Amino acid sequence: MPAPGGRAEEPVYRPVLAARRGELEALGHLDDALAPLLSPILQLSELDRNVLDALTRLPPGLRPAVEFGALPDTTASVLTRRGVPLVPVIGLADGERRLAALGATARAQTQRAVVRLRLRRDRAGPDATTVAVERIGRHARLVPEQCDLVLDCGDVCCPADVRLVEPRVRRMLDWTRRHTWRSVSVVAGGMPPALSRLPIDEPVRVDRWDWLLWQRLADLGVTFGDYGVASTTPQPTVDRHLTVPYTGDGVWLIHRWSRRRGQGDQRVADLCRTLVSGPHWPPTGASFSWGDQEISRRARRGAGAGSATNWMAWSTSHHLAHVLNALARSTPSR
Repeated sequence: MPAPGGRAEEPVYRPVLAARRGELEALGHLDDALAPLLSPILQLSELDRNVLDALTRLPPGLRPAVEFGALPDTTASVLTRRGVPLVPVIGLADGERRLAALGATARAQTQRAVVRLRLRRDRAGPDATTVAVERIGRHARLVPEQCDLVLDCGDVCCPADVRLVEPRVRRMLDWTRRHTWRSVSVVAGGMPPALSRLPIDEPVRVDRWDWLLWQRLADLGVTFGDYGVASTTPQPTVDRHLTVPYTGDGVWLIHRWSRRRGQGDQRVADLCRTLVSGPHWPPTGASFSWGDQEISRRARRGAGAGSATNWMAWSTSHHLAHVLNALARSTPSR
């Protein structure tokens, strides 16, 4: 495994993001200097024109890993023909035909892939996992030296989750030494799956247990990954209130503001003024990220209220910049 922080040219942060308009817009506005430090896994559930156009507009230094889910095996070749640079994501349970298709994409693009091992879904011991990895190599025609391994812990939303997950991750990290992986990342989701029970019209502090888990493992040289500002299991119901998660040091400030009839812009301005005057507004202010610029504009009532997609984009933009800044100054601790 690499030394903590890795080489300067290697990514230091691997977020798992839904490939939707909001998240892709946040990536599209990423500072060019930060793009090479980020290696997102994009979970693709559909490929319409908006998503395809957003993928073609990503910063030049950003090469996302793409998980195709239930989409046809030919989806990777469609993106390749449109000039979208990508690294395919391989799962332990992928069938032989999909492994062959993803392996062909990897060889045509960058000669590498991401192997995503979901600790809760792929329940197997070290020997069975080794057999699964050998199966990937046989059908995708890739060796571990060509693959970035992602240990996905799923939800880590409380101290009990951290206590449960940490020893299992450490056992799997011991197993990783059987192979020479390009890199090893630990990914977890810390956002609670349901925010609709939180109070309204006041910021609510929610601890980022995914960040704490990584801090307890960072001495092992693993790359940090999370699920951005989303839960690993997004809820199908739509919150009737305006909900904006804002990332701080080790916490989120969840802002749920009521939508009063005919006062949309005013309520958004009130939320944004509360946010920019709060303790987690960055010292550099609106220049911290594109998302912070948009929030600052609305605090001054310099723009409209925006949509749910816009707010996901702005929250994600701030989150990506915040995590990269925190990783740059973080000292691993136990």
